[in-house]
Amino acid sequence: MTAPVFAASQLAVNVLSAQSLLAAFGVLGVGLVMFAETGLLIGFFLPGDSLLFTAGLLCTGSGQHGVSLSLGPLLLAAALGALAGAQCGYLLGRKAGGALLARSRSVRLHEGAHRAEALLERYGHAKAIVLARFVPVVRTVLNPVAGALGVPARTFTVWQVAGGLVWSLGLTLGGYALGSSIPQVDRYLLPIVALIVAVSLVPLAAELYRSRRAAKTKEARG
Repeated sequence: MTAPVFAASQLAVNVLSAQSLLAAFGVLGVGLVMFAETGLLIGFFLPGDSLLFTAGLLCTGSGQHGVSLSLGPLLLAAALGALAGAQCGYLLGRKAGGALLARSRSVRLHEGAHRAEALLERYGHAKAIVLARFVPVVRTVLNPVAGALGVPARTFTVWQVAGGLVWSLGLTLGGYALGSSIPQVDRYLLPIVALIVAVSLVPLAAELYRSRRAAKTKEARG
């Protein structure tokens, strides 16, 4: 009787909810979601930021419904999933070109692809690959776009690893630190996650501001 109930609970998981994913799949789910969100175009809707932060918080025993995770395995799963996913997306882009995107009818996905191309063109390969990690949807599509546009494999690998580690480990440890310092912090999880997602966009916003300011300065001197 236990097995069918467990199977049913997994089938009923809400893939848009970080808490639901963690309750159903634990650390393994984190690794799989990281891989799917960064390596497969069908994973663009998955809650990467909130999943990492919530998982880190649950390592402190602050979670609801008895969900508790171990920090070491979590960090390993998050990093491996994020790095392997990005590399997989890049390789798919090199082999399939724009065919994968062309088959998709998702407006949001195509908008993300245009933003990814704009990032690569405006900031160069290294900076764009790192910044994309912090932008939902863009971190999904930039990897195959980089492959399709012929970004050198070595350049992509070095910077996707750097950005992937900062993003995955940073958000996870941020959740762990907050959960360790504030009792019953899970009561305020939704507003905290919203804040974390907003903060994760700060690097991109800062770069956009610097870019526009530099462009205006150049025009004024010209």
